[in-house]
Amino acid sequence: MVSTLTWIDHDSRARERTLRILAQFQEKESRDELGIGTVRDSLADLLFPGTSTIQTRLRYMLFVPWIYRALEDKKVTAAQFAGAADKHERELVRRLQTADDHHGMFGKNAGGDIKRLPSSVYWAGLGAWHIRLTPFSQGQYHQRIDETYRQKRRIARQQRHARDRADDPDTEPDNVHNWHPRLPATPADFPEKVTFLLTRDEAEFIRDRLQAACPHSLLAFLALQDDKPTGAYPWEYANSGRFSATHQTILHHARLFSEVMHGAALSYNYQLAEKIEREGLRELHEENFQEWRNALPLAEIARWNINELWALTHREGHQIAPQTRHFIESWVRYLRTTPDALLKGDASALIQYREQKLKGPRSRFTNKRAQEQWRGHSGTRRINYRWNTVKTLLADLHQGLCQEAVC
Repeated sequence: MVSTLTWIDHDSRARERTLRILAQFQEKESRDELGIGTVRDSLADLLFPGTSTIQTRLRYMLFVPWIYRALEDKKVTAAQFAGAADKHERELVRRLQTADDHHGMFGKNAGGDIKRLPSSVYWAGLGAWHIRLTPFSQGQYHQRIDETYRQKRRIARQQRHARDRADDPDTEPDNVHNWHPRLPATPADFPEKVTFLLTRDEAEFIRDRLQAACPHSLLAFLALQDDKPTGAYPWEYANSGRFSATHQTILHHARLFSEVMHGAALSYNYQLAEKIEREGLRELHEENFQEWRNALPLAEIARWNINELWALTHREGHQIAPQTRHFIESWVRYLRTTPDALLKGDASALIQYREQKLKGPRSRFTNKRAQEQWRGHSGTRRINYRWNTVKTLLADLHQGLCQEAVC
């Protein structure tokens, strides 16, 4: 996989986004069969920047920089850095297996043989929350670490000379810090006695990073609340009435997009079941589709200004392909004009055409092998914009903030 991604190594944001998308394809619940992931991710990034569906526990946001900072302190060279980081992360994984809390632990079954290490999963989030200050991709960071050492030595010499001349030495520039200078101290027993429980100081550091790095996000707002998030979707949060007007607007579009495109996914599964003539499965998907149709807020969808949705996605820098916009707008148009004929005619053909354009010869509608490998459902859960991950991260934060305090 790494060799196939070297072409984007020069662009850290593109690389991180690509790695996140590739990882999500491995998750059953986030399968994007109809190519709407860019819209989903742009809204999720607006609401919960720095998060991803493959993150698990919040303290990994500290585990990774602690490992990397320790290697920097030892002046591990560029030639050895990647291997040393890999070794220390695998040791962390093994140590966590002896902890009492295994929920969300990387390598729960694979142990030290884990293929995807926490640093690759959290690298983008560490940058988004300004815990990681270097702008480089993980590979570039490893390759450029010797230059970091040279810069620090040069600045140290300049400061010594300034002191010798009784001048006020310049402060150390931020660009020689790969990690936030107020990153909490590494526990003395790390990683031998490691747990997922944040100390109060650690939790306050992460909360403050969120307020500084993404102050207008819903994630930053929720980090300041005393209660833990609830509900299956962010718009079902018990105290959503306290959300700002901006957050309410984003959630309005996010909820309608989730509602509308859930039907497209259900139609896709129904058509596949019908195509391969699995009667019981076809009936199940038809029932699911009709249940969705009966609950559809048609009046609200009729008033929905979809151009405002595109304006929101543009804010996060996601490029929504014209074909994707056309597909989504066409599906919405069918919902508005022929809501009782979505499983036949042009509305049905739209779903099939979209999947075939995306997958080509691998389309499940034409490829017998793909039909045989289909497990009977794919991408049938509603989009929740990483809400399950966010709830776990915020629960960890809340627990840490409650250390040595009454909550």
